[in-house]
Amino acid sequence: MTTLTESSQLSDSFSTSTTGHTDKKYIVFEKNIMELFQRCPRCSKSPELKTYRRGTFLSIDQICHHCEFFRQWKSQPLIKSTPVGNIQLSAAVYFSGSSFYQVQKMFQAMRLQNISYSAFRRHANRFLEPAVIHSWHQLQDTEVESLRHKKVKLGGDMRADSPGHCAKYGTYSLMNLETNSIIDLQLVQSNEVGGSHNMEKEGLTRGLQLLESKGVAVDYIVTDRHPQIQKFLRDRKITHYYDVWHLEKGLSKKVAKAAKEKDCEVVKKWQRGISNHVYWCATSSSSGPEKLAKWKSVMNHMQNKHEHDNPIFPKYLHPDRNSTDRKKWFKPGTKAIQRMEKILVNKRVLNDVEKLSSRYQTSTLEAFHSLMLRFTPKNVVFPFIGMLCRHYLAALHFNENAGGTQARTTKGTLRYSIHYPKAKKGGYSVKPVKTKATYRYVHKMMSLLFEEVIPNPKPYLEELEKIPVPNPLSSAFHHPPLAEAVESYRSRFNQGQP
Repeated sequence: MTTLTESSQLSDSFSTSTTGHTDKKYIVFEKNIMELFQRCPRCSKSPELKTYRRGTFLSIDQICHHCEFFRQWKSQPLIKSTPVGNIQLSAAVYFSGSSFYQVQKMFQAMRLQNISYSAFRRHANRFLEPAVIHSWHQLQDTEVESLRHKKVKLGGDMRADSPGHCAKYGTYSLMNLETNSIIDLQLVQSNEVGGSHNMEKEGLTRGLQLLESKGVAVDYIVTDRHPQIQKFLRDRKITHYYDVWHLEKGLSKKVAKAAKEKDCEVVKKWQRGISNHVYWCATSSSSGPEKLAKWKSVMNHMQNKHEHDNPIFPKYLHPDRNSTDRKKWFKPGTKAIQRMEKILVNKRVLNDVEKLSSRYQTSTLEAFHSLMLRFTPKNVVFPFIGMLCRHYLAALHFNENAGGTQARTTKGTLRYSIHYPKAKKGGYSVKPVKTKATYRYVHKMMSLLFEEVIPNPKPYLEELEKIPVPNPLSSAFHHPPLAEAVESYRSRFNQGQP
């Protein structure tokens, strides 16, 4: 019995027109397979068996020297000389956003035969990544075509592959806030724009240029309060609103810090109220001046004053009620009220409150960025095209499941779950339970892969090659020969030794 290695070449005569990628697969033990070939079907003698393996593929030649019977059995179909199972395993790992090395460890634990990493990368470069690029472009064209000659309400935000100014990649996402679907993704590498601090503006610029070239007009865009984005949209005369959560988060941190200061203990009693007030001002107002008037009223309200000088919002809206806690009111001229004035009604905050989004927020976009972690974990390094393709996969998954409905029990009752997030410090939040995610996009890409890309990869490779790939970050530095680097390493660590 002989075994060929992973790199063994199989004859082209094994090719078949039926790929079999839709067939069911089973885990079969080697001993059970070999039992089927222990006897010659013609003379019942013991034949000679030769086995050939290539990744997940197994071929057995059964040769009987007594009656000259011969047959060859193959565990799976082949496309030319490539086993279908090997390509499909690579596709399943890639399209599901999994890690090859994690799958490899699982296979090794079960002693399942596996393909090599070089085979996986070869499949990815020739077939899988072109299929992903084409699938995303098809979906994007459909989304954009439905928005042509319309004014779209956009949400925009960037997600970096690592925190701080050490990020290599920045991915700017544009979402249609009316449908919660991703309509564009722009991957920017830091050396394209002179540093990671410029990636967000560049990503938004490219995204808006693409939509403009396809005849899509922007009604307004909701983002965080990034200064570069503010100036860019102001110069472009695009209506810009701020996401409420980003402002509330920043203010809450400052208020919580002030509550720990001496003579400011009363601030702690108003932390939740101030946080809620930010959302109420944004969602209950129809104009910027109304948001400002309602926001400024909080300073009077904290001092137990419920009528205001501003004609837009002259009086509180809640019913009269006598508070049992008289110590919760701020007193004029105290350190506590001065700290609140400095935090809540400074010039920048007032300008930001006026531009808060009344209806749409970017919370769904934040959820998409959280989903990205499943496809591009921050502790794994990906090449540019690999990073781009995995982000496209995340967008395909998100868009397919963005309109998911709320799950119901067997009796038809809507399902909810209760959570105790760390940020609420013992508080809880209730969330509706969604129906299970679907993965139709994976099956569509599998069909595209075996029915179109593999038989004729050229047009799909040409589509991928149109994507400009920036030089690696290390390309700007000197690359010494390995021998020179090793010699330098040895001399540095062996100084003073004989």
